[in-house]
Amino acid sequence: MPASARGLACRALAWGHRRLVNMDELKRQAAARALEYVHDGMRLGLGTGSTAKHFVELLGERVSAGLQIIGVPTSEATRADALRCGIPLATLDEVDQLDLTVDGADEIDPALNLIKGGGGALLREKIVAAASDRMIVIADDSKWVGVLGRFPLPVEVIPFGFAATQRAIAKAFAQGGVSGQMVVRKGKDGHVFVTDGGHWIVDAHLGRITDAPRLAGLLTGIPGVVEHGLFIGLATLAMLAGPQGIRVVERP
Repeated sequence: MPASARGLACRALAWGHRRLVNMDELKRQAAARALEYVHDGMRLGLGTGSTAKHFVELLGERVSAGLQIIGVPTSEATRADALRCGIPLATLDEVDQLDLTVDGADEIDPALNLIKGGGGALLREKIVAAASDRMIVIADDSKWVGVLGRFPLPVEVIPFGFAATQRAIAKAFAQGGVSGQMVVRKGKDGHVFVTDGGHWIVDAHLGRITDAPRLAGLLTGIPGVVEHGLFIGLATLAMLAGPQGIRVVERP
């Protein structure tokens, strides 16, 4: 490779590394801001994903310093992170109502409707969010969109009768005024990704979802659909970290 080409390649790699570092720092800033809403005695839902992982780590530092809380993790991965950070844990069978859930999102619209599930934990995330008095969403500002749908919508399904379920999902999409390719999610090993609950995920590439609440209702009524990644009316605050600082958005 010519020296000039090597130089361009090195600069591209360095730029990519800086961007990853900067994005990670933005996520940590959003997580730190959400931590300001945590107080002694709280029962907290602990989200899943790269941004929520920062929150768990920062929360662990506060617990080590004497903060008294109980956490309910939304995935086995988050459970492992929380235990590593020394956070006391419980389940929703032991704690009937949570004060606050802090979680990330793949997309956030101006009404604070969300697309979640890129990490594969949407079912438990939605159960925990619904059991909480409040939900704070933490993200870098690239997750803020005018209309949901650029990020593929995850739909968690039971493997049994999958073809019939997929046809019903396509019909619901048509009724909801959207369309796009549906792809069964694969894991890093190339095999079908299996959730903590033993289900599959279909990622629907829809582009734009003009009426997210209606589509959510249509998908919820399909036998074989366990849950979907449209989180409607659950988030109360969003902490969006960008180059200019943290922007706090409250649900209208």
